Amino acid sequence: MPEYSSLEKIRLQKLDELRAEGLEPYPTRAARTHTSAQAIAEFESAEVDGREVRVTLAGRMRSSRPKGKLTFAHIEDGDGKIQLFLRVNEIGEARLEFFNKMFDLGDFIEATGVMMRTKAGEVSLQVLDFKLLAKSVTPLPADKDVTQADGSVIRYASLDDPELRARQRYADLAVNPEVRETFYKRAAIIKALRAFLDDKGFLEVETPILQPLYGGAAARPFVTHHNELEQDMYLRISFELYLKRLLVGNLEKVYEIGRDFRNEGVSFKHNPEFTQLEFYWAYADYLQVMELTEQMVSFTAQHVLGTMKIKYKENEIDLTPPWKRLEMREGIKQTSGIDIAEHKSAEELFQAIKARHPNKTPDPKATRGKLIDFLLSEFLEPTLIQPTFLYNYPRDISPLAKSIPGDALTVERFEGYVAGFELCNAFTELNDPLDQEQRFVEMGRDYAEGDDEKHPLDEDYLRAMRYGMPPNGGFGMGVDRLAMLLLDKHTIREVLLFPALRKEEFE
Repeated sequence: MPEYSSLEKIRLQKLDELRAEGLEPYPTRAARTHTSAQAIAEFESAEVDGREVRVTLAGRMRSSRPKGKLTFAHIEDGDGKIQLFLRVNEIGEARLEFFNKMFDLGDFIEATGVMMRTKAGEVSLQVLDFKLLAKSVTPLPADKDVTQADGSVIRYASLDDPELRARQRYADLAVNPEVRETFYKRAAIIKALRAFLDDKGFLEVETPILQPLYGGAAARPFVTHHNELEQDMYLRISFELYLKRLLVGNLEKVYEIGRDFRNEGVSFKHNPEFTQLEFYWAYADYLQVMELTEQMVSFTAQHVLGTMKIKYKENEIDLTPPWKRLEMREGIKQTSGIDIAEHKSAEELFQAIKARHPNKTPDPKATRGKLIDFLLSEFLEPTLIQPTFLYNYPRDISPLAKSIPGDALTVERFEGYVAGFELCNAFTELNDPLDQEQRFVEMGRDYAEGDDEKHPLDEDYLRAMRYGMPPNGGFGMGVDRLAMLLLDKHTIREVLLFPALRKEEFE
């Protein structure tokens, strides 16, 4: 059982007193007729001809200021705050005293009355009756001092610690309107992405979250066990291999927005559970996907924010198409001084990095692909502030992409970068089943035995490809990162309602 604070003990005592008087502090029904915004709008419309507007409002009490025979209070609902005007003339002395004594900040209350405008000009509800809907036992953190009926002042500390805000998101949402706005806009971002793809003729589908074999990315999976089937299952790390199976079945344009799970570290841009958008487009290539990508992201920004010019940290970013195109090899060469094409093996590339940048320490056991990723993240990525497509990637870090005609070691792949981080990833997808099988074999050889990021050979996917897969372009984007970018949030925790956190120890 928790150890209650002195304030909580006072509120628990009020619960007992209410019940002793036959009043239920958590009644089953509410009778709200209007939100705060609806009530204000109706009053302002009726105010011109003096019509009375009677409403019943409900919300959480955020302030209370007793002043003799009057009490001014504010309640907050999903639309915003509205003032309650309680006066002895309308409700009587006993009821006003009851309100001031038994109702606390954080309580959910219902108030019935007539809309009015105070002498100070604030649209308010002149209360004729009220009741408690839910008693708040634990005071919400709030950035304000509150004067009690006896003149004493209680200071409620603000909720600004990032760890506490993420862990107690319910309290964060309750006291920080700007946080609620973040998640309304996040929802609008997802809605805009859907609207864009639907309008382009894509079909939204759902693929398995629990999979007998994970694939579609280089990542460590979460493992669980299916008791009835007596087999291990994996939480998906990507939708890719299932969505491309649908192309085999003549669904030519498909997409999915859903959760992926990767059993990896947590950072400002990584969470083990995240929202991904993937689409696959038959008869398209990575160049067409580039154009669609910049159109989709700029459309989403315009739809949600009303502009394609955004601010992220100190940077002014213009998402207006077309975005810059930069070949990956050239970008790495410009920023690191190393031409990856001149170093064909992992050992050669490692020695080149060591010689050119003795203060940098990549893993000496890393594959050539991981060393290229190291160069990208250390040198090139931080320079890509304005929207940029890096294109033409080495084959050894892109096992599912089609090679450039005439260059077997380079594939038709791009990644979109904005504000110094990767936003999206896309390929001209490999559709040759024999080539794909060989790529799986090569990856199995290149990765160390037991490497959790080793891409398993998916026999069923190869069987699907052997039926014939149309040429296609594929795309993946972290929706959380897009939300970070558009909403100027600098950690992924700020755009996740419930991010992954270390287990909390309760006393």
